[in-house]
Amino acid sequence: MKTFSESHKTVFVVDHCPYMAESCRQHVEFDMLTKNRAQGIIPLAPISKSLWTCAVEASMEYCRIMYDIFPFKKLVNFIVSDSGSRILNSWSQEDQNLQELMGALATVGPPNPRTDPECCSILHGLVAAVESLCKITDYQHEARTVLMENAERVANRGRIICITNAKSDSHVQMLEDCVSETIHEHNKVAAGSDHLMQIQKCDLVLIHTYPVGEDSLVSDRPKKELSNVLTSEVHSVRAGRHLCTKLNHLVQLHFDLASTTITNIPMKPTLSVSDQEEQHANTSANYDVELLHHKEAHMDFMKSGDSYVGNHKENSLKETVTLKWCTPRTNSVELHYCTGAFRISPVDVNSRPSSCLTNFLLNGRSVLLEQPRKSGSKVISHMLSSHGGEIFLHVLSSSRSTLEDPPSISEGCGGRVTDYRITDFGEFMRENRLMPVLEPQHRMDGSLDVPLERAKEQLERHTRYWPMIISQTTIFNMQAVVPLANVIVKDSLTEEDVLNCQKTIYNLVDMERKNDPLPISTAGTRGKGPKRDEQYRIMWNELETLVRAHVRSSDRHQRVMDCLTACRSKPPEEEERKKRGRKREDKEEKAEKQSKDLEHEKKWQETERVKSSIDREKEELIESEVIKDSPDSPEPPNKKPHIAVEDVSPVEKSKGPVNLLSMWSSRISTVNSRKHQEFAGRVNSVNNKAELYQHLKEENGVEAVENGKASRQ
Repeated sequence: MKTFSESHKTVFVVDHCPYMAESCRQHVEFDMLTKNRAQGIIPLAPISKSLWTCAVEASMEYCRIMYDIFPFKKLVNFIVSDSGSRILNSWSQEDQNLQELMGALATVGPPNPRTDPECCSILHGLVAAVESLCKITDYQHEARTVLMENAERVANRGRIICITNAKSDSHVQMLEDCVSETIHEHNKVAAGSDHLMQIQKCDLVLIHTYPVGEDSLVSDRPKKELSNVLTSEVHSVRAGRHLCTKLNHLVQLHFDLASTTITNIPMKPTLSVSDQEEQHANTSANYDVELLHHKEAHMDFMKSGDSYVGNHKENSLKETVTLKWCTPRTNSVELHYCTGAFRISPVDVNSRPSSCLTNFLLNGRSVLLEQPRKSGSKVISHMLSSHGGEIFLHVLSSSRSTLEDPPSISEGCGGRVTDYRITDFGEFMRENRLMPVLEPQHRMDGSLDVPLERAKEQLERHTRYWPMIISQTTIFNMQAVVPLANVIVKDSLTEEDVLNCQKTIYNLVDMERKNDPLPISTAGTRGKGPKRDEQYRIMWNELETLVRAHVRSSDRHQRVMDCLTACRSKPPEEEERKKRGRKREDKEEKAEKQSKDLEHEKKWQETERVKSSIDREKEELIESEVIKDSPDSPEPPNKKPHIAVEDVSPVEKSKGPVNLLSMWSSRISTVNSRKHQEFAGRVNSVNNKAELYQHLKEENGVEAVENGKASRQ
């Protein structure tokens, strides 16, 4: 069957009844010229749009995005419904543009609030929409011509988007029943016609819009299949910008679109209009522009699973991918290895950043876009460039090329994971090999034993718990657990198998009692990793997960689980022993701390004692200097050896606790003093002062002073 999806035909049915002339109650400031206003002039009051205006603007924005990205093979038929139905354009490609639709809507004009509501109904437009879907488009006619005899293989699907103001949920159900009956009737007519096609599938999207501030009388409902031909969904949306946001979200769902936000776009300021812009008139700023395109442009991101994919924008219903503007721009003459090119459409087409970016690209410039990364070299993944007056988002090859050799399994997905259990996986494949069987055999109960089903059951048992990465498992890295892991996956266990499993569990308990180390991976963790108790807790949890996955296989599996549960629960005497051990350790730590404090106090007292003795000796030296009136005065008797203040080590001079630097300096000074002989002048000095030329006054061994005294006598 020739593929024509529901997005090939889209019929817009907009209600033109009098109640659509009601205000949406979302005020817009009309008088923006607040500067240089003469005094006494009252500013104009804000205005608000009608429900009809909001519906037309939102539907035109839907069509604009669709035409920008899919200029061909995606068609729109616009219908206005009041007292009758008015079709504004046809399925012809010449009528598929915004100018044609806006011109036709201008001739229709706004709804007249004085019109009798009983004469108007949205049902006229829905019936006309079903009739329009039965008509053949040029693309469908071309496909039918190519198939000739198999013309019935061309599919006919479509979508109806109805924007109205419903009264209640029962009113919505009545509209759905009307569309279902109309499709059934027109399919009968189309079956016997050469110019019509039966509708194989129709999506009905009912949008109930109401003024801001009022309560909705219609509840939302997700997509529901009403028949084998018709599916319906209901959206209750407030008018104004809320309706535009909803249709912007729907156009992405209907046409498989994705959003990309380009950040850090450098822009030079232009002439300011408002006071707020005047403050930044002499500075440049960076702007963001959101673009819509087909989601295949993000396919590489989805495969790699990068973290920056799928960031929610504020006040938005959709997700967007952030790409950064790359400063070194290129010309279109440069060639890049591209894997795809997709048309783009700005979300806010009238904003200044979007307009500047569009004009920049249409002038023949190309912009490279890079992935924002916190570390590592930048990766340029996309490029914006225009061709023939249309802007395309090019996907550059930022990953491994399909022309290269395939990566080995050790490189992992994207080269991030390298510790796969490759050896264990080889053993797993050998244990689950298939072999040909001539004929099925009968079981003991008489049922037929199908080898393929038995192989699937065995594969399912072996993969109930099978970690793929070494760092994510503990028990599969331990030789002590191998007997249990190989036996527990069996369909049935023998008594010997149960004993082996219990023996394995007892060995693990013995390892925990001896505090043996476990092969715990510390990759990506700081420090030495988890403590020994935490390691065994992780091991026991993983072992319980493995055994519990097979506990329902047989009663013997349950016995293994009971043994594991009993061994995990600590006996009371063991817990009491551990508590006593912890208390004893606490007492030892407390006693050690007290001894350290006592030793520290003794050192401080010794330091104070040395300091006081130094001060006392200094005072005695000062007094002796005052009494001595000449250099010939005799030395005072019983004089104690002098200790210079400067010679005292920093440890002796300091008060309070001794730091590590003082202790180290004192030790170095003591060691150095033992390596050489002390200077004789410093040893015999008085008050840390040595007298020079001591023998200058002596004459033949007798002092000159004594000789003088003898001569006078």
